[in-house]
Amino acid sequence: MNTMPCETDQAVEDIYRSEWGRILATLIGLYKDFELAEEAAQEAFAAAIHQWRIEGVPQQPRAWIIQTAKHKAIDRLRRETRFTQAVQLIAQTSPAQPVEEPDYDGMRIPDDRLQLIFTCCHPSLGLEAQVALTLRTLGGLETDEIARAFLVSPTTMAQRLVRAKRKIQKAGIPYQVPALDEMPERLEAVLIVIYLIFNEGYSATRGGQLLRTDLCAEAIRLARVVRSLITPPPSEVTALCALMLLHDARREARFDEAGDVVLLEEQDRRRWNRAQIEEALRLLEEPRTEEAGPYAIQAAIAALHCRAERAEDTDWVEILKLYDALEHEQPSPIVSLNRAVAVAMVHGSGQALALINELAAAGNLDGYYLMHSARGEMLRRLGSFDEAARSYEQALALVNNESERRFLERKIGEIEFSKIEADKQQSLS
Repeated sequence: MNTMPCETDQAVEDIYRSEWGRILATLIGLYKDFELAEEAAQEAFAAAIHQWRIEGVPQQPRAWIIQTAKHKAIDRLRRETRFTQAVQLIAQTSPAQPVEEPDYDGMRIPDDRLQLIFTCCHPSLGLEAQVALTLRTLGGLETDEIARAFLVSPTTMAQRLVRAKRKIQKAGIPYQVPALDEMPERLEAVLIVIYLIFNEGYSATRGGQLLRTDLCAEAIRLARVVRSLITPPPSEVTALCALMLLHDARREARFDEAGDVVLLEEQDRRRWNRAQIEEALRLLEEPRTEEAGPYAIQAAIAALHCRAERAEDTDWVEILKLYDALEHEQPSPIVSLNRAVAVAMVHGSGQALALINELAAAGNLDGYYLMHSARGEMLRRLGSFDEAARSYEQALALVNNESERRFLERKIGEIEFSKIEADKQQSLS
């Protein structure tokens, strides 16, 4: 049965986006070789594009990809003539026909994915390498998407990923969930990874849609299962669960019917998921096992936004205090940028612009479009329309997502209109 190429290509892309982490985790569990597993998976997806156009999309597409990748891996091992015994063992255990893996929901996360995230977050790797490798393998993020999260070039990130994969193989790092007494030393990286996966889902680097609900749901599930592994659960794990639930609760209101971005202060709060917000608030009320960390502070900020019935009811004074604490606890240019936005709401756009200009002068956020966008907004509020438009144009040059692109183009159009209106008023006065 022939299918339209565009329909087949879309089906392959959908499977890749939603199932890459599960597929790769299964293959790495079989071969204990990151590069072999990734190359075999990529070859299987390439084969799917060709074969599914002719035969149609199979009823069990994930199982088809896994089985095809197994054959690709065996062929590669045979061609290379090494690991003969491993090839024979794998061939003996491979089923003749694709067998669909069971569906997992709620707390039932496949062991392969848990093993993969903890393997990638082994303490013998540097923290950045741990996080980047897990984002690539489990989250299925592309190199440039990961590079954006670390504010480095794609070339630099590609080199880090190659080194990390080779170090795991050479060091013989075991592919398993660690014992309870070994978890604390890996927990920081695991939580960073989970939140970055969520952030990529919440604000996708590329494509027509800004929101990837598959990644958001995966991150929330992973946080819940990590929380279940340790009793009592660490406060930061609980806080991260709450933080993601609070952000995710607003997703239905983040876009209008045309798919365009709706800013937080303009959202219809009746569309927020109140049940999810209540769940998150209950988590934040649980007794803490340690002092509030970065995730707890961020969750407290998100909770203040969600508790406000109207945008004008938002307690920005308290939010600014929390950003002060967050900047002290986890100093970073992005935290400082977010704090500057809170400063604008409490002390005015002039003070906020001064802070953003300092961040711009430092150069750390040159490739971060939200810094240029925030600067453009402060300049717009202050009536510096020409400079505001230039900042928004800088932001526009940095985005690949169509929803964000349309939003920035709309802001530039609004600035042009405001400038025309201001010129008219000036000519009349």
